Amino acid sequence: MSLVQANGIQLEVEKKGDHGNEAIVLIRGLGTQLIDWPMPFIDSLVDAGFYVVYFDNRDVGLSQNFDESGIPTMEKIASGEQQAAYSLHDMADDVVGVMDTLGIAKAHVFGISMGGMIVQVLAAAHGDRLLSMIAVMSSSSRPGLPAATPEAWASLGGEPDEDAGLEAIDLFHAEGLAICGSPAYPQSLEERLDIVRRRRERNHNPGGVSRQMAAVVSIGSRVEMLASITVPCMVIHGADDPLIPKEGGEDIAACIPECDLHIIPGMGHNIPDGVIPILLELVLGFCNKIRAK
Repeated sequence: MSLVQANGIQLEVEKKGDHGNEAIVLIRGLGTQLIDWPMPFIDSLVDAGFYVVYFDNRDVGLSQNFDESGIPTMEKIASGEQQAAYSLHDMADDVVGVMDTLGIAKAHVFGISMGGMIVQVLAAAHGDRLLSMIAVMSSSSRPGLPAATPEAWASLGGEPDEDAGLEAIDLFHAEGLAICGSPAYPQSLEERLDIVRRRRERNHNPGGVSRQMAAVVSIGSRVEMLASITVPCMVIHGADDPLIPKEGGEDIAACIPECDLHIIPGMGHNIPDGVIPILLELVLGFCNKIRAK
């Protein structure tokens, strides 16, 4: 891993595979880090002949933080009383900046959750740099779409009492992973605690999560933007996602001409081991179809 200069900021980037191969850039969701990508997924993409690039989004992990901007209030962001520290357009430009720094002319982009929103902006604003767009467990943010369950929403933004101790804090976040997880592919408590501890030990920045959320809230609906996309697109969503219900993914696909849509039974808002082979089959099949055209 190494810090690179991209779009005027410092981003922590990892890359695997042959630089001469077709590139795929993986983009994480709200508050998560590059270490959260399952290595079997990345290694399988490399084995399939891809140059895989993945990184910490701004304000999380080892990438540049924006603590000087303070912590936003979502109500004020939504009403326009307060400005977000940055936008999803800035985060999409970060991806282009990473590609420029690594000498990648065009790439497939694969984004999950907030990352799926970033790839929507990329496809609309930087379609000339994309081979394809793949949005997973994401949404168009159209007003009126089904909302997260109260439990899933609480797990997303909740922070336990700092005086509770590390063990209690880790258990709190591990329970959040279970709430948002895939019912057909449950992760053990030890697996979830390992994820939580690795995140905390590498970097814990609740303010960055809030600023990323402000970037999502401030952009609002992308319905009109989606209609302008012309690059090949695929949407993948879990049928049992409690955080971003499947209607969010279905609406993305409905807004983009000729967009592929795949709903995975039993999948929630994560990528457990059992879902990896399904994702790989879909991604490889989609990319092969594009090459065949």
